[in-house]
Order: sequence, then structure tokens, then C-alpha cells
Amino acid sequence: MKPVALFTVPKCKWCDKAKAYFKSKNIRYNQIDVSRNKQALKDCQKHGCNGAPVVLIGNSWICGFDKEKINKELGIK
Repeated sequence: MKPVALFTVPKCKWCDKAKAYFKSKNIRYNQIDVSRNKQALKDCQKHGCNGAPVVLIGNSWICGFDKEKINKELGIK
């Protein structure tokens, strides 16, 4: 499976939904808090993402919690 990173901010309901979704599908991921990691925040912004969450699967950046795009990247039906 491709590596998954989840870029989050504290008290973000969509970040919580993404975490719950990954847990329900048994998807391992690295969580990165962009409020504490300024370089990660710059990386997200560089790829056109200005809100949270941001999901990085392999080399594919997904802005927001977009189940369809996440499933497509991970090969989940």
C-alpha cells in the first residue's frame, strides 16, 4: 500500500472525519499537525491546499476530505 500522510489542525471536524475513515478502513497513516510544523504547512500550500485536512497518498495531494479521491488513490471500492 502507498504511504499515507494526513495533515491536520487541532479542533478540525473534517480532520476528525478523515481519521475516523482511515481507522474504519484499517489504513495506516502518519498524522502531521501543520499548526506545529511550518514546513509541512508550506508543502501543503505549495500544492494548492489552503485548508485542512490534506491527504498525501504516495505522490498525490488531496485537498480536503474527499473520499472518492482517497479511495481511488488507494484502490478501495
